[in-house]
Amino acid sequence: MRAKVYVTLKPAVLDPQGKAIEKSLHRLGFEDVRDVRVGKYIELNLEEKDRNRASSRLDEMCRKLLSNPVIEDAKYEFAD
Repeated sequence: MRAKVYVTLKPAVLDPQGKAIEKSLHRLGFEDVRDVRVGKYIELNLEEKDRNRASSRLDEMCRKLLSNPVIEDAKYEFAD
Protein backbone atom coordinates (compact mmCIF):
# COMPACT_ATOMS: atom_id res chain seq x y z
CA MET A 1 0.00 0.00 0.00
CA ARG A 2 1.51 3.33 -1.07
CA ALA A 3 1.21 6.29 1.28
CA LYS A 4 1.92 9.98 0.77
CA VAL A 5 2.82 11.93 3.92
CA TYR A 6 2.70 15.73 4.11
CA VAL A 7 4.45 17.47 7.01
CA THR A 8 3.91 21.19 7.53
CA LEU A 9 4.74 23.67 10.25
CA LYS A 10 1.87 24.55 12.54
CA PRO A 11 0.36 27.95 11.68
CA ALA A 12 1.73 29.63 14.83
CA VAL A 13 5.32 28.54 14.10
CA LEU A 14 7.55 30.99 12.21
CA ASP A 15 8.98 29.69 8.94
CA PRO A 16 12.32 31.39 8.18
CA GLN A 17 12.92 29.16 5.14
CA GLY A 18 9.53 30.15 3.75
CA LYS A 19 10.31 33.84 4.33
CA ALA A 20 13.66 33.49 2.53
CA ILE A 21 11.95 31.86 -0.46
CA GLU A 22 9.27 34.57 -0.49
CA LYS A 23 11.90 37.33 -0.52
CA SER A 24 13.83 35.61 -3.30
CA LEU A 25 10.67 35.23 -5.38
CA HIS A 26 9.96 38.94 -4.91
CA ARG A 27 13.49 39.77 -6.12
CA LEU A 28 12.84 37.61 -9.19
CA GLY A 29 9.77 39.63 -10.06
CA PHE A 30 7.06 37.53 -8.41
CA GLU A 31 5.83 40.31 -6.11
CA ASP A 32 2.33 38.84 -5.81
CA VAL A 33 3.56 35.83 -3.76
CA ARG A 34 2.62 35.92 -0.06
CA ASP A 35 2.86 33.69 3.00
CA VAL A 36 5.25 31.01 1.70
CA ARG A 37 5.45 27.97 3.97
CA VAL A 38 7.88 25.09 3.47
CA GLY A 39 7.13 21.49 4.38
CA LYS A 40 8.13 17.92 3.64
CA TYR A 41 6.62 15.37 1.31
CA ILE A 42 7.38 11.69 1.90
CA GLU A 43 6.25 8.67 -0.12
CA LEU A 44 6.52 5.17 1.23
CA ASN A 45 5.26 1.67 0.58
CA LEU A 46 3.71 -0.37 3.35
CA GLU A 47 3.36 -4.11 3.05
CA GLU A 48 0.28 -3.91 5.28
CA LYS A 49 -2.95 -4.76 3.43
CA ASP A 50 -5.43 -3.61 6.09
CA ARG A 51 -6.06 0.14 5.75
CA ASN A 52 -6.91 0.61 9.46
CA ARG A 53 -3.68 -1.05 10.57
CA ALA A 54 -1.74 0.94 7.97
CA SER A 55 -3.28 4.17 9.28
CA SER A 56 -2.32 3.23 12.82
CA ARG A 57 1.25 2.49 11.74
CA LEU A 58 1.50 5.76 9.80
CA ASP A 59 0.25 7.72 12.82
CA GLU A 60 2.99 6.12 14.88
CA MET A 61 5.67 6.79 12.22
CA CYS A 62 4.65 10.44 12.01
CA ARG A 63 4.77 10.90 15.79
CA LYS A 64 8.06 9.06 16.29
CA LEU A 65 10.15 10.09 13.28
CA LEU A 66 8.59 11.79 10.28
CA SER A 67 7.41 14.92 12.10
CA ASN A 68 7.93 16.87 15.28
CA PRO A 69 4.40 16.97 16.78
CA VAL A 70 5.28 20.02 18.88
CA ILE A 71 5.79 22.29 15.86
CA GLU A 72 4.57 20.29 12.86
CA ASP A 73 1.33 18.80 11.58
CA ALA A 74 1.39 15.57 9.59
CA LYS A 75 -1.30 14.21 7.34
CA TYR A 76 -1.25 11.34 4.91
CA GLU A 77 -3.24 9.74 2.16
CA PHE A 78 -3.16 6.39 0.49
CA ALA A 79 -2.45 6.23 -3.23
CA ASP A 80 -4.49 3.30 -4.49
